[in-house]
Amino acid sequence: MDDERHRGWLERAIALSGEGAGIGAGGPFGCVVVRDGVVVGEGYNRVLVDNDPTAHAEVVAIRRACAALGSNQLPGCVVYTSCEPCPMCLGAIYWARPAAVYYANTHQDAAAIGFDDALIYREIEREPADRSIPFVRLDVPSAGRPFADWAARSGGPRY
Repeated sequence: MDDERHRGWLERAIALSGEGAGIGAGGPFGCVVVRDGVVVGEGYNRVLVDNDPTAHAEVVAIRRACAALGSNQLPGCVVYTSCEPCPMCLGAIYWARPAAVYYANTHQDAAAIGFDDALIYREIEREPADRSIPFVRLDVPSAGRPFADWAARSGGPRY
């Protein structure tokens, strides 16, 4: 696929970012998921209209694409996003396993307008108890049971 075709899909993601921001749905971020030249999912940031901090454009588009394809993964798909993904969206993209990701704006561009992910990257490197939101592990004897059951299950879905 040539760069002009990729740019065309990025233009769609950028248009979605403006559409969502224009109606006050959330930040100026849009995303399109394409397979074999066909859009299978798209979306824009819906954090404010859905009261959902996880409703970033990439997550919205991935959820819609997976629903449309009847799969929890996106093999053979390409993700086009108006901005370099944040840590949460990066994780969602890796779990979805698309073939490639193309983006327009950088994380530095996003930081310049107030969407700075640097805190999250710093927090990931810290010990859980030392994070700005403390993460406290408690020993609960029954916690391992579902894990053992999952590991012992034959034919269960693996992802």
